[in-house]
Amino acid sequence: MLNLHQLRLLRELAHRGTIAAVADALSYSPSAVSQQLSLLERNAGVPLLERSGRRVALTPAGANLVRHAEVILERLETARTELAEGREVAGPLRLGIYPSAARALASGLLVSLRRSYPRLEPWVWEVDPADAPDALRAGQLDLALTHYYDYDSGGGEVHAPPVEPGIESRAVFTERMRLATPAGSTPAPDDDPVRRWRDANWILPTPGTLCHTSVTRLCETSGFHVDSWHRVDDYDTALGLVAAGAGVAVVPDLSAQNPPPGTVLTPLPLRRRSEVAFRGGSAAHPTVEAFIAALREALPAEIHHGKAP
Repeated sequence: MLNLHQLRLLRELAHRGTIAAVADALSYSPSAVSQQLSLLERNAGVPLLERSGRRVALTPAGANLVRHAEVILERLETARTELAEGREVAGPLRLGIYPSAARALASGLLVSLRRSYPRLEPWVWEVDPADAPDALRAGQLDLALTHYYDYDSGGGEVHAPPVEPGIESRAVFTERMRLATPAGSTPAPDDDPVRRWRDANWILPTPGTLCHTSVTRLCETSGFHVDSWHRVDDYDTALGLVAAGAGVAVVPDLSAQNPPPGTVLTPLPLRRRSEVAFRGGSAAHPTVEAFIAALREALPAEIHHGKAP
């Protein structure tokens, strides 16, 4: 008989790639994970894994079983959701929020949730959007506020990120990205609001992050490669550096509500779209709507109504 816990481990291995990563994520020892997967293979009656030294890959049978596991786990989430319908929203709720939104919204979000649901116990974790799907699938998070960047193409279409297996999402709000520049500085003459700053020092997010990729792609679209010694992930710090004349930076509306004196904000053909992500099958769970309502209440009015300056 196939074991649900073992199927979860196989699914985690498919997404994380190594037994060590699965063990670390789920707080098991690597030997315990390996033992459970061996038991699953024995019960399945066919090889599910190909081992080569420390590396492990799924066989075709293993990959097919993961696809079935995704369906089974989604049905389980649907059952949990149906059981929660009509019940009081209460108990622990583990919320993942990307860092810039956490700084701007977390306190208001918690106040709203506690006022509306006194028996709810929300816990906030700062999490990069790239890490949120794994954390949701593993049960480390119940809900996560994530984001992706959408470049204006002139056709009005939205370029959504690839679909994550076992994860669903609902759009919550959209922000315009803006180029923050020092007041009084003189850029190179150009009709392109990005290219005119090609010779400036750029204050960039850490390489490897979605934010860094979005800025470098924006500059490449304008015909130049951007690099810098400045590596700043906190938008308040980036705006402070801009005001001090250290360079230019790309910031979202959520972090640019009260820019420091000495900065000029120029709208860019780039938007950041935020979504609430959750495990497949739980879209109708009462906590999803509770989280979205609290988020919208915590948003600045200009962003909530899509009228950011």
